[in-house]
Amino acid sequence: MTNDAPIVEDELQAYVDGRLPTARRAAVEAHLAQNRDARERIALEVRHRASLRGQLEHKFAEPVPPRLWIANIRAARRTTMLRRLTALAAGALIFAIGASSGWLAANHEIFVSVSALPPTSGVAQNANAAYRTFVVEVAHPVEVASAQEGHLLQWLSRRLGKPLVAPDLTPFGYKLMGGRLLPGNGSAAAQLMYDDARGKRLTLYVRAAEGSETAFRYQRDGDAATFAWIDRGFGFAVTAPATREELLPIAEAVYRGFGSVSSSK
Repeated sequence: MTNDAPIVEDELQAYVDGRLPTARRAAVEAHLAQNRDARERIALEVRHRASLRGQLEHKFAEPVPPRLWIANIRAARRTTMLRRLTALAAGALIFAIGASSGWLAANHEIFVSVSALPPTSGVAQNANAAYRTFVVEVAHPVEVASAQEGHLLQWLSRRLGKPLVAPDLTPFGYKLMGGRLLPGNGSAAAQLMYDDARGKRLTLYVRAAEGSETAFRYQRDGDAATFAWIDRGFGFAVTAPATREELLPIAEAVYRGFGSVSSSK
């Protein structure tokens, strides 16, 4: 790629991550110098990356847990593969016996389901589905209104097993409407709903989730944008009809709010 080629989003993200080839760095920096919106967005993402890196630096000093040892991972994969091969062999045997005795093989199917979605994608999809279900409600957008905020947060915290707060989003023009309890991946999930002066609604979704993807994952579905992440055993997602640039600082404020609650416990 020549230095005269247009700057694309992948190069901007590589610049944020420090992976941009030296030959293109000058071109990207010249592009940012001439484009204020892009420059401010990239500067914000660089600060966010540095903040997350600083919060996770202590993890590098911890010993690698046994579940992440290469030998143990390989052993677990061998066990999983053996189980799948056993299931396939059993299915082939059933098929052969059924054919010989006149069965209809179509009535005996074996399904092997393997989820390829990263944990944050699952959180984002559930959050988006909940957003689209309740954001259109006029009479009952929430189960418990903000007038009973104390009761709402105590109830949801007890069901989630995690202290739940309602982040103050008034600096962004949003006020709390209330919230509700939802089913979430075999356990409970919570949804807090906010709106602004124009009636535009934003939701915060929280449920238990495995993994430690503290880096934000961005997803757009039609007019709705979502930032999702996983921290301390819980998945979080902020969804609203907003641009990436509008939603990112809100997601960062929510992330910091829950981080300060956890660290004070």
